[in-house]
Amino acid sequence: MVQRLKNIYHLFQAILANLWYGFPSRKIKVIGITGTDGKTTTTHLIYHVLKKAGFRVSMISTVLARVAGQEYETGLHTTTPSSFLIQKMLKKAVSNKDEYFVLETTSHALDQNRVWGISFYIGLITNITHEHLDYHNSYEEYVTTKAKLLSMSKIRIANKDDRSYRYLKSQISNLKFTTQNLKTIDKITKLTKFNKYNYSAAYTVCKTIEISDEKIKSALKTFILPKGRLETVYDKKFKVIIDFAHTPNAFENLLSEIKNMYLKNSGKLIHVFGSAGLRDKSKRSLMGKASSNYSDYIILTEEDYRTEKPSDIFKDIISGMGDYSNYETLADRQKAINKAIALAKGGDTVLITGKAHEKSLCRGKTEYPWSEHDAVIKALKILNTKFKDPNNF
Repeated sequence: MVQRLKNIYHLFQAILANLWYGFPSRKIKVIGITGTDGKTTTTHLIYHVLKKAGFRVSMISTVLARVAGQEYETGLHTTTPSSFLIQKMLKKAVSNKDEYFVLETTSHALDQNRVWGISFYIGLITNITHEHLDYHNSYEEYVTTKAKLLSMSKIRIANKDDRSYRYLKSQISNLKFTTQNLKTIDKITKLTKFNKYNYSAAYTVCKTIEISDEKIKSALKTFILPKGRLETVYDKKFKVIIDFAHTPNAFENLLSEIKNMYLKNSGKLIHVFGSAGLRDKSKRSLMGKASSNYSDYIILTEEDYRTEKPSDIFKDIISGMGDYSNYETLADRQKAINKAIALAKGGDTVLITGKAHEKSLCRGKTEYPWSEHDAVIKALKILNTKFKDPNNF
């Protein structure tokens, strides 16, 4: 009942916002991107290709917004802004005579009607895996909510290899799929298996817009992953990588790829992670299982525990690890990162997941300033008091 009332409130806000700004999405082609994993990278990919192809384009993602030639940071705990802010940004893009607007869209925003009134030209679902079941109650309800984006879109695209595809196809007509293009982008170097799906999704969207293969491939080769996506912060005696991965599926893909890319012959994988408090508890054991399958050592730490006890979150994660015993718990995230980096030896990889680009860390009911980058550099400084530049360490 409470959530229904909130959704009515958000719908009222969205209607007012559209009326106030004059339904700007009707004057620009909006490309909506949703999915459990990969939506931020895919959003940035599409923006990058459109820009390189000569189009005037704006974008809002989890990491940042680039609208009408200006850049805004969006490193908070919500992906899709309020309806008034979305409409304001759309209006700016229209006033700038932009042709396209790429909008990363969450299931929460779809369910809460925050994107009501937006005329989506293309709607894309990257994948739908285990996440947000605290909010959506079941996987089926989660898929149904994600499918709203396709229902709101003129052109609908989904991932045929994803478990959600069969359901989406039965519910949504005129559905295109993305996986037919995996071979086409195989020639692009240094792609993880998971990112191939993101590239494939972006490729399909851009082909739909009738951008040539030559222009798409050329743009994709110059693309740099968004901040906090498989981002190497330090790479000399050992590697330190940060990533936003916070679901079982993302863990499985990310950890297996890191093992394959960097630790095929030697070196250990040290994984630092936690799970958000007051959020989907059912995924915690699955995350523990995925990490224990690939990590040589695990340090469990805080990740926005809110009003839950970190120790309770750790117990949930550990319950999925089976007989795995190479782990410890350090509730303080900075101390956990310090410990991981202190343990690393030549050829090892320290992987820190869950926060990445985010600018705050929630403890109790308070948001504290946080930077994963700064935390890594601080840990390296502790390791070597003469350290000044990560590239010279």
